[in-house]
Amino acid sequence: MLVSGTVVVDAETVIEDGAVVTVDDRIVAVGERSDCLERYPDHERRTYDLVAPGTVGAHVHSVQSLGRGIADDTQLLEWLFEYVLPMEAELDAEAMGVAAELGYLELLESGTTTCIDHLSVSHAEQAFEAARELGIRGRLGKVLMDKDAPSGLLEDTDDALAESERLIERYHGIDDGRIQYAVTPRFAVSCSEACLRGTRALVDAYDGVRIHTHASENRDEIATVEAETGMRNVHWLDEVGLTGEDVVLAHCVWTDESEREVLAETGTHVTYCPSSNMKLASGVAPVQDYLDRGINVALGSDGPPCNNTLDPFTEMRQASLLQKVDRLEPTALPARTVFEMATINGAKAAGFEDVGTLRTGWKADLIGLETDLTRATPIHDVLSHLVFSAHGDDVRFTMVDGRVLVDDGEVQHADPKAIRERAREIASGLECAP
Repeated sequence: MLVSGTVVVDAETVIEDGAVVTVDDRIVAVGERSDCLERYPDHERRTYDLVAPGTVGAHVHSVQSLGRGIADDTQLLEWLFEYVLPMEAELDAEAMGVAAELGYLELLESGTTTCIDHLSVSHAEQAFEAARELGIRGRLGKVLMDKDAPSGLLEDTDDALAESERLIERYHGIDDGRIQYAVTPRFAVSCSEACLRGTRALVDAYDGVRIHTHASENRDEIATVEAETGMRNVHWLDEVGLTGEDVVLAHCVWTDESEREVLAETGTHVTYCPSSNMKLASGVAPVQDYLDRGINVALGSDGPPCNNTLDPFTEMRQASLLQKVDRLEPTALPARTVFEMATINGAKAAGFEDVGTLRTGWKADLIGLETDLTRATPIHDVLSHLVFSAHGDDVRFTMVDGRVLVDDGEVQHADPKAIRERAREIASGLECAP
């Protein structure tokens, strides 16, 4: 396929009249439109105003989609233990599958082609199957909780790790590597030392498996971990083996100097979730300091109950503006840096080495957007438009692995209307529903 328009290759390179050519699951050419048409005259064609790499949601909770709006105006631990976890405990296998489908629909429709997805304790296989069917690229993981968990989510440590290993054997690397596994402890508050150390041992036994967990999101969380372990959160995670180049820590809002040194020295990835951090009043992550230390910072929407949208363009805008107002510095986190966080940095965190930019030989993951909109008039700087003006519903085309998943704004390999209708039915019957 030959997809033409103003091509945003990456945060540094824009081709005004460009094209991207794909064959099977790979990009075979990126360049001037005229040159690509001459070289590939017989390719199927699509034209959009903007063509860009698909974004990477480096921390999402697809299966929380049925809880959108159930816990507004609450702080993190109340939000989690009184609303969100009880909701997750209610979901049977069908409901978990529908929730995942709903989440992946929203991601694909709004231009996210890759996600790191923190699932739930039970029925994780339903989300894996939904990801396979809808075609998103993902690193998914069953949640581990073996202490201080509500009824229906508390697990035996050995059983939780054994189930994780079964899922690794079943799904890790499936569909030509499009689906990968992350062992996913919820966070240190709800996981024993044995569970956390077991996570590291399990990951070390399989090539390419990663660790994904929450860390230092909220001051009450940090106080709880310190009271139990005598250590601040990142130091405790480092002690039990949950730092390193194969680890993605969501949030990291409240870290001290010594913890940031650990993150930098170990090559641990951090996912910045600005909308969630604002909505739950958790605080503002020290993103610029992380970047200055060489820490890879990606971008995530978190879950619908603490954000209400999985739109990556909204998240890019929030990411930059929050840093500017927090630092009282208008040059903080410029558009190009945020775009890198939402694309190539996210791909690095997710462990996909050939996505996140439009490059010959890399995976054919790309999106097409319309700009014939009042909100997009005029466009003086394409990166500024993508970060500060664009919306997810500007996306008209989404391709993953060379497969067209959204065409002219319509999802191709699922029935969105049926999924939405079933999601409404299930959500209306939840005990947590308002």
